[in-house]
Amino acid sequence: MKPLIRLAIAAGLLLGAGTVFAASPVGKWKTIDDKTHQPKSIVEITEVNGELQGKVLQVLQSDEGPHPVCKECDGERKDKPVEGMVIMWGVKQDGDEWDGGKILDPKNGKTYKVKLKLLENGAKLDVHGYIGFSLIGRSQVWERQE
Repeated sequence: MKPLIRLAIAAGLLLGAGTVFAASPVGKWKTIDDKTHQPKSIVEITEVNGELQGKVLQVLQSDEGPHPVCKECDGERKDKPVEGMVIMWGVKQDGDEWDGGKILDPKNGKTYKVKLKLLENGAKLDVHGYIGFSLIGRSQVWERQE
């Protein structure tokens, strides 16, 4: 069995599979604003008990300065630093997409349903926030960071 694994790895490297990312959104991502197309933050997506969650590691650009707080948030997130805040939770894999969770927009304090889909062999992530039906909403394309 080990020779077959070695052969598969060697064939994959020869065919360029060494550049293909994991088939999961788990990792660090640079968020790109869908309106300004500017980098906004670095978010780390992790898996906790079979569900994905995303936490802001660093804010790169904010109208509120270098260390913004969530002024518009409700409850426990109200006036808390955005850096270190979990902004996505409860996302589960559904085929080649991840769905069923929520995402918070710290700028307006609103929570949306979220759907994730990997693009370009996992180098990019389509993050679609919506209310009601997924056909209506906003998408951002995040870039994987190494």
